[in-house]
Amino acid sequence: MVGVCRYRISPRLFKRIADAVTAYDDFFKQKRNSAGKKGCHPYQKCLAAIKMLATGCSADSLDREFRMSAALIMKSLTLFIRAVVHLFKDEYLRHPTAQEIQELLQEAEKRGFPGMIGSIDCMHWVWDKCPVAWHGEHKGHFHKPTIILEAVASYNLRFWHCFFGLPGSLNDINVLNRSPVFDDLASGNAPQYNFNVNGHSYDMGYYLADGIYPDWATLVKGVAAPVTEKQQLFTMKQSAYRKDVERAFGVLQAKFAVVRGPAKMHHVKNLDYTMRCCVIIHNMAVEDEHGLPRPRIEDFENGRKLPLLPKNVPRIEELIANHKKIENKEVHYRLQNDLMEHVWSRFGHTRGNLMTVLCLSHDAWFVHDVCHTFDSVLFQLLLHMPRKLKGSPQVDEDGRREEYRPSRKMCILYACVHLTLPTFPALCI
Repeated sequence: MVGVCRYRISPRLFKRIADAVTAYDDFFKQKRNSAGKKGCHPYQKCLAAIKMLATGCSADSLDREFRMSAALIMKSLTLFIRAVVHLFKDEYLRHPTAQEIQELLQEAEKRGFPGMIGSIDCMHWVWDKCPVAWHGEHKGHFHKPTIILEAVASYNLRFWHCFFGLPGSLNDINVLNRSPVFDDLASGNAPQYNFNVNGHSYDMGYYLADGIYPDWATLVKGVAAPVTEKQQLFTMKQSAYRKDVERAFGVLQAKFAVVRGPAKMHHVKNLDYTMRCCVIIHNMAVEDEHGLPRPRIEDFENGRKLPLLPKNVPRIEELIANHKKIENKEVHYRLQNDLMEHVWSRFGHTRGNLMTVLCLSHDAWFVHDVCHTFDSVLFQLLLHMPRKLKGSPQVDEDGRREEYRPSRKMCILYACVHLTLPTFPALCI
């Protein structure tokens, strides 16, 4: 149990998972062979499976460490991921409850985005063992066969939605059209709540998304080409908070190297179980690390599980009307404008110090990012800056020539001369 913390989970969480898996599947129970000798311990089998998920190593490399054959380790991994998914998917692969939504809304209100319940994006997992006949449908902009994971994550890096299995040739719009992310909302089974922004009332939450997603009432994107200060500030805040799902993807890949490198399994079903198992254990680790007290049924006398409430089955007319409500473009643009005004009213007074703060960042003055970060006037000044002041052109890893990238000090001096900002001379000292 001492070495379990090295494999991305705490000892008490490992014990909880291993005990549940052992009770679920008789394969993990310790048995005696025909000679009367005891076989592998349940913790031994579970730990070998978790190490393969955490490090992405092969089964052959663990036979000496765990005193198990490679075939037994692979069987342990296959049965372990299936057991974890069947045991914990209802608790850790679900949409947030009404109480959890209130916590998400409180955090979103602090950030200046009332009504936000998370951010949505897609991640590609390279499939190394993809059959050659399937390369056409699984190759996209990665130029390698991939399988897509669509996920929704919140500020605490917990995944509230996980949809995996579509080929990598699809883009985010195609994945969204096939995803069940809004099924509960369309069928009337999602928790009801209201919020107000800029004097307008809304009865549906929204996710932050990048520019490729459609203009739906449940998705909020940044402005594609921000010109005014309001648009620039709103786009910057939206991009910053949308990174929650990107951070969650990064933490997931850092915890489980098996989803960071190319997938070595041949069957898509096993890949699906592996991805969902990693997401479940990640959510369990997030809950465990945050120290959230969770009452158990065993803690109460005569405790029993509450029956699941039946889900609403809407009529086809109601379902179509709800989908039209979700995909309403007019509500999308009105919500975007209301949020822009709300963000400006909360953070607009700090706009004078915004350029000073961004100048302190070494990577803020990339030419292709200036138009999304600074005033358009300053961007035009940088475009007309003499070439000898911009410095030498940069060359990327593939040997391609990039845009000229001026030094930070030169940009500050040039902006100080042309914009006469009082805060810039202090930075040049």
